[in-house]
This record gives sequence, structure tokens and C-alpha cells, in this order.
Amino acid sequence: MHSRSKRLIDLIGASLLLAPALPLMAIVAFVIKLTSPGPVLIQQLRCGKDGRRFQLLKFRSMHHARRRTGPGLTSRNDTRVTPVGRVIRRWKLDEMPQLFNVVRDEMSLVGPRPDLPEYLDALPAAQRQVLHLKPGITSIATLRFRNEEEFLPSIPAEALTAYYIANVLPEKVDMELAYARRASLFSDTAVLLRTAGAIFR
Repeated sequence: MHSRSKRLIDLIGASLLLAPALPLMAIVAFVIKLTSPGPVLIQQLRCGKDGRRFQLLKFRSMHHARRRTGPGLTSRNDTRVTPVGRVIRRWKLDEMPQLFNVVRDEMSLVGPRPDLPEYLDALPAAQRQVLHLKPGITSIATLRFRNEEEFLPSIPAEALTAYYIANVLPEKVDMELAYARRASLFSDTAVLLRTAGAIFR
């Protein structure tokens, strides 16, 4: 899809989604603040298009004092996650602030999920082509690995990052690159609809 038309669709789509999302975001923010100390929003450094770094916005789902301990990945039984955090992660409500990343032209509605710089730096040159794509809130690989946290508990914490980089990330990247070669307005719309369906399933 042409980058200018995709940007226009992203801007219109994000603006339309923000209108009904803002009241829900206010409720989520209030519940997070009420149930655990620390900031409501967190910012995570991620790689954007062409490797540019940006701050990914998310609702905090972990205990603030423990958020920076442990791997950058989260497994199903991660003790850093708060009870409220488990609920908002289950329904993907923690991702809603990324609509502002879309408005700021740092992300797209559909595109490869932005990963940590150190993970992407470990990719071979051919797979680093994924950095030519603008990252998104959802993608074909996001749907495939929606329950990623479910199988990660079987991996020891000390081996989690290495396992992800060697096994999970390359498969995700291959899927994203294959999708990008045939992406269209129709296919992006299909991904968005499938994402909505997966959340409410």
C-alpha cells in the first residue's frame, strides 16, 4: 500500500477509534491508579521505521518497583504483573495508548509489532529488512502469536530472551516480511477485523 494513503488511513482510523476509546482509557487509568502505586502510563524504548527509536506508550500492567527486573518478555505466570494488569493484558487494554503513537506517526494501525532494539540487533541482515516497515498496533504475526505468553512459562527465565531471539522473533519477522509484499487496504482491514474478533473470542 502506498505510504501516503496508508498514513491517511492510519490518521483517520486512529482518530475515529480514540473517540470511543478515551472514556474506557480513563476508566482503565483510574483502576490502575487505585489498585497499585506508580505511574498509570509507561514508556518503552522501541525500534521504529528505519531503526528510529521512539517511546511506545502502554498502560502499566506490572508492579512499578519490579517492572525493570527480569527479562523484557512476559510469561503467563510472571509475578511482576498485577491482578489488574492480568485483566487489561487479557483484553489488550494496555495497548490502547498506542493510538497516540499512531497519531504521532510513530506507528501504524497494522504493521510489525515494535520490538526492543537489542532483540532486532541480533537479527541477520536479511531479516533486518523488517525495520523498513513502520511498526503497528497489530499484525499478521500478532494474531499468530497472540497467546505467546501461554507457552513461554515452559522456558526457564534465564533462557527466555535467548529462546525468543533464536526461535520466536525470526518466525515473526518472516511472517511480517511475507505479508508486507502483498499488503493492501483490504488485507489490513482483514487483520484489524481478525484482531477485534480474537480479543472478544
